[in-house]
Amino acid sequence: MKKTWIIGLFWACVSSVWAAETPNILFCLADDWGWPHAGAYGDEGVKTPTFDRIAREGILFHQTYVSSPSCTPSRNAIITGKYHWELERGGNLWSSLPAEHESFIHLLADNGYIVGRDKPKTWGPGKIDSWRKVHGEFPTGPMYDGFEMFLDQTDAEEKPFFFWLSTTDPHRGYERDSGVNSGIDPAKVHLFSHYPDTDVARRDVADYYFEVQRWDRKVGSAIELLEKHGLLDNTIIIMTGDHGMPFPRCKGNLYDSGVRVPFAVMWPEGIRAGREIEDFVSFADIAPTLLEVTETPIPEEMSGSSFLGLLGAKESGRLNKKNRPFAVFGRERHVPAQEAPNMNGYPSRGIRTPEFLYIRNYFPDRWPAGTPGDDGNTNMPNQSYADCDSGPMTDHIIENRDKNEEFARAYELSFAKRPAEELYLIEKDPDQVNNLADDPEYAAALAKLRRQMQKRLKKLNDPRALDPETTVFDGHPYYGGGGGARQKK
Repeated sequence: MKKTWIIGLFWACVSSVWAAETPNILFCLADDWGWPHAGAYGDEGVKTPTFDRIAREGILFHQTYVSSPSCTPSRNAIITGKYHWELERGGNLWSSLPAEHESFIHLLADNGYIVGRDKPKTWGPGKIDSWRKVHGEFPTGPMYDGFEMFLDQTDAEEKPFFFWLSTTDPHRGYERDSGVNSGIDPAKVHLFSHYPDTDVARRDVADYYFEVQRWDRKVGSAIELLEKHGLLDNTIIIMTGDHGMPFPRCKGNLYDSGVRVPFAVMWPEGIRAGREIEDFVSFADIAPTLLEVTETPIPEEMSGSSFLGLLGAKESGRLNKKNRPFAVFGRERHVPAQEAPNMNGYPSRGIRTPEFLYIRNYFPDRWPAGTPGDDGNTNMPNQSYADCDSGPMTDHIIENRDKNEEFARAYELSFAKRPAEELYLIEKDPDQVNNLADDPEYAAALAKLRRQMQKRLKKLNDPRALDPETTVFDGHPYYGGGGGARQKK
């Protein structure tokens, strides 16, 4: 039998968290699935019955933010419970993870958990050889050919387990018109206001929705297996994505379209269903939360903070304004996309409050989505805009940028150089396209956000809080190629 555990007196008084046994954990992470692309958030164009069920029978989080809108650093933050800027080379895409940073999944294993993962991407991309040499295993545990094999080949019905359910959906590339051909209506897709409202744009988003829906079905199949094995009631299910969708001004960017993600948690025996939480949660908070709920010691060096209190509360809304007043996030090198021979990234940091988004771009002379490469000056051979995934939307905007004002605006917002500071008023500008940083009316708000972000980054051991022009991230190896960069024509 699984070992029993007792919720302390504090939780008994203030929360509804309870369980007779140590909970299982099914952690479900999509690749490039961003907010708000789920039915539970009001997106009428995509069908996500599994995510909607988890939200309905558990908790729907409205303000969940990644540490960095790039695969490797985003996943490193989950695994270590630390912000990506604390992880040296682990703060870049296509990097590695220094061995001194432990995986919370290994800590669960040390506490008696059976752990595993399936074949698609969990950690990475990058090289993990030196980390594995020290720790003896992949950061997310041993690999199984799917969740069903894990349940069949382990003692998961007798002992607590952690399983990382993964996918490469909805990462590009897509089968052209897979969305429309599957019955997705382009007229109903959610289109960010920085895109041209055209058939090409909408059909490309529909192709993305097709893969979101396929991911949703995979998680649904895993829940069916839990029900079949009688394990659902005491299993914590988390379903989310690692950053925004692979489109211009989304993935790799610090706007909500890049750093805000769908996030829902279900635990039939442990939390009250049907609640919606507005508190700010970071990916760095996931590890300490799962360690706390499983009574696994939390390492002091973890900078994330547990949100178990949010899971255990009875109410909806903003429950901890004092300790969760905002989210901070940032970016270092995604793809080496600057003008050759510059192999550096586009470092930036952001702070998101209920009212504002503030972004600081430390090197505004660099290209946020990669050099246009008009003079053949690209780091990746024959590629341009290398920091933005290729696809119909990307080509559509670039090739029509001189056609009319709509395309010119889309190009400017997605690919042009940006100022050192950006400020957006969320209530009036939810898509964050009208920069108010130079507006005297918001000077006081801008100054306050500068101070708040600086103070928080310093507390979270961000090298850029001490030296904005630090080169600490620039010299680390890049193990990838051109990624999804657009081929120069």
